[in-house]
Formats: sequence, structure tokens, C-alpha cells
Amino acid sequence: MKEYTYSEARQRLADLLDLAQIEGAVRIRRRDGSVFVVSRLLDSRSPLDVPGVDLGMTADDIVDLIREGRRFT
Repeated sequence: MKEYTYSEARQRLADLLDLAQIEGAVRIRRRDGSVFVVSRLLDSRSPLDVPGVDLGMTADDIVDLIREGRRFT
């Protein structure tokens, strides 16, 4: 993991963020010795997590449609 001083990180923030995206994380060290890690936050949502659509149908309507579709296969 690449490590930058605080001053370097301030001057090269865009480069630091690009590197964090490629390598996963970079470290920033302050003069007092404290170290921080900058990393890319991955979207934890599922691509299948989509908003629902109100079709105005009841569960019974949906079940009836499924049963009707299965009769023809």
C-alpha cells in the first residue's frame, strides 16, 4: 500500500484517489505520526435491488396469471 505525507496528499489528491481506486487503498501520514487510510467505498447494493412498480394487481391476480401461463407450456 502506497503511503503519502499529509503535504503530498494535499498537493496530489486527484492522483491519490485514482491510486486508491486501482490499488484499493493508500495511507496518509501526518507529522504527529498518525496514519489514515483512504480507500474506495464499493456500492454494496445488489444490481437487482430496483424500486417496485405498482401495477394495481393483487397477489391472487399474479398467481392466476402464473397458473394461466403454465397451462400453455
